[in-house]
Amino acid sequence: MLQPGAVRPHIKKGNSQAHPGVSPLNPLTHRNTGYQPLPKPLGLPPYQYALSDHFKDVAGHITDSGKLVMDVMGDTGGIQDAQFQGHVTDQMIKALGKNTPHFCYHVGDVVYFTGAHDEYYSQFYSAYEHYTPPIFAIPGNHDGEVDDPTAQTSLDGWVAYFMQANPDVDPISKDAPRVGLNLPNPYWTLLTPLATIVGMYTNVPEHGSIDSIQQQWLTNEFATANKKLPLILALHHPVYSFDVFHSGSPKMSDALENAIRDTGRVPNLVLSGHVHDYQRIEKIIAPGGPTPFIVVGNGGYHNLHQIHSADGTVAPDTQAKLVYGKVVWGFLTLTIDKKTIRGQSTEIDRTGKVTVGDSFSYPVGPIALKNSKSVPSL
Repeated sequence: MLQPGAVRPHIKKGNSQAHPGVSPLNPLTHRNTGYQPLPKPLGLPPYQYALSDHFKDVAGHITDSGKLVMDVMGDTGGIQDAQFQGHVTDQMIKALGKNTPHFCYHVGDVVYFTGAHDEYYSQFYSAYEHYTPPIFAIPGNHDGEVDDPTAQTSLDGWVAYFMQANPDVDPISKDAPRVGLNLPNPYWTLLTPLATIVGMYTNVPEHGSIDSIQQQWLTNEFATANKKLPLILALHHPVYSFDVFHSGSPKMSDALENAIRDTGRVPNLVLSGHVHDYQRIEKIIAPGGPTPFIVVGNGGYHNLHQIHSADGTVAPDTQAKLVYGKVVWGFLTLTIDKKTIRGQSTEIDRTGKVTVGDSFSYPVGPIALKNSKSVPSL
């Protein structure tokens, strides 16, 4: 029963996931946060999108240089206070020409609060007018949320840019035109010369939700991913998080664990957003070293989420370790070559001051378990 004066349940300090099992229903909300139907795909499964087919020059440059550079950001929409999104985009633009990324990968919540088409000019087109690389994305919960079902369908704003059957310039972009993309589906796989990036769509409910069809697709992508290239998994709702507001998702840990158990393939890196800060978390899944789980949900939304634990904390519920956490705005730049996946985060405070943040390097070699049943509980 609702108790007078009750507030939302708070996260247990030190833990990396919100609850040990099925998420309790939360009556303390007025939002429509139920599971939303997906739009019709543009193509057939397995919804793969090859750079060599759609961006031949980009794919050729990656191959010739032996290096892939990509910016990663999430939770960017500056709907209530655009200055923080502006600080981040300014720094992304200033970095062009020094180590120009081949593309940007957005891990969701492109536009707040309900992904409305009308919000794309201010929160997307105008914001990234001078950022020239292509921007790929998976949707977040706010991209899929719907306030008024009579006026909006889930993901219609996201689809209008990222899933155009015949890419063109949307009139809503006005003086900041950007040609749309023809991504095959809200969940899809990006094929590049140096890495395979599997992007899930974890829908609207808190802590995410996927159906059996997407679970089968995820398993198939793990099973069929190029065995000579590293595998990166991207999803909006994080598997682990040490923040005080959302925390990590047991539902998404189950989805990942099932895919690993069924295939023996372990991602080299897991990227997520949803939580409005930056965290690099490690979890031992396979012999040879930890798997990094990186939360990059600090791309511009005005309200940051605090972190409840210090760097070095090992969560008693999952044994995941918070290696580096920072409550700042910013973005991540990944550089992948034939030996390593290197990362460098850029941090930006409330005044716009920029500092160099987290730096890391992990082996690029594909990870396959000899006994997939030995996977620890995630």
